[in-house]
Amino acid sequence: MMHGREKSDSAIVAVKPTNKAVPTAAEPVEPRAGAKGNARRQSTHRTQGRERVAQALERVRQAARQRKKGKLTALLHHISIDCLRMAFFALKRDAASGVDGLTWPTYEADLDRNLTDLHERVHRGAYRALPSRRTYIPKADGKQRPLAVAALEDKIVQRATAAVLNAIYEEDFLGFSYGFRPKRGQHNALDALVVGITSRRVNFIFDADVASFFDSVSKDWLVRFVEHRIGDRRIIRLIQKWLKAGVLENGVVTVSEKGTGQGSVISPLLANVYLHYVFDLWAERWRRHEATGDMILMRYADDSVPRTHRRKKVRNCVRDGGRSSGAGRQGQASNHRKLRRSKAGVVSVAEKAGLDPVRYGSERRARANR
Repeated sequence: MMHGREKSDSAIVAVKPTNKAVPTAAEPVEPRAGAKGNARRQSTHRTQGRERVAQALERVRQAARQRKKGKLTALLHHISIDCLRMAFFALKRDAASGVDGLTWPTYEADLDRNLTDLHERVHRGAYRALPSRRTYIPKADGKQRPLAVAALEDKIVQRATAAVLNAIYEEDFLGFSYGFRPKRGQHNALDALVVGITSRRVNFIFDADVASFFDSVSKDWLVRFVEHRIGDRRIIRLIQKWLKAGVLENGVVTVSEKGTGQGSVISPLLANVYLHYVFDLWAERWRRHEATGDMILMRYADDSVPRTHRRKKVRNCVRDGGRSSGAGRQGQASNHRKLRRSKAGVVSVAEKAGLDPVRYGSERRARANR
């Protein structure tokens, strides 16, 4: 038989049951033949490259989980061609081009050769970061927000590096940090805020953000914070290249000692790393050892919302944060601890909702004691 079924072939359909068979019929339906083994547990990706990248990042995540206090080395090999390809397809196809003028469709026309060349340059140290192109977008208050538009290859390498670093830092970041993290966003932060207000004894909210955070981050301290967990000097050098690449504006390249270039792919992750050591660790310790009563924290990027049932404790949190925060213990400059005075303020939950503060507090205590 030229076209006969072999032993490993699956049947096409199951045999039809006997007409008008009763439920206890002894004539069973022949089951559909299937492959032997754990076929149902299979969860493969659409491409082998994507599967390899996911498995590699899972190993990095497990290593970070097992070595909470140690440094992770030999990370650059995870930035493979497959990882770069995934990073490329994760970029916006219609995004503005950087100083190189390269667009997503132009780079895709010869993608395999471009990624192979980029991968080789990254691994032998010949990769050079280009300056970011400065652009401005309007803000709600009428001011202009400066953004840094990186070159296309810089975006690819930054996104691939961020994927590796996210696998590490997602094991370190605290639960009340919501900004620019995988599977977290502003809606999750708002949900946490609502749950904290409605289910805990919270009467006052302090809403604050760091003044000009992305423009005032200390690059030296940022690198030192990254070195707490990253022991691969090649990854550190990549980050330093992006921090030192500068910004092109009006034909002039400016390299500042501060700032991470808001708008770049790697900037949100680096900002979270910085704030994790400067604010989150201190705030968590302050909540456990200094605060009394219920104290709930929520941070989205450089915006933080401490919530408590005592106005005094909120103000103490602000005062202590400016004097004895984690950044202060590290001996850093005080510019990144300055709160934006025009936006910061203590808000009474009851007064904001138009309720009587005394009645609101008594009802809250009654619900908490049920």
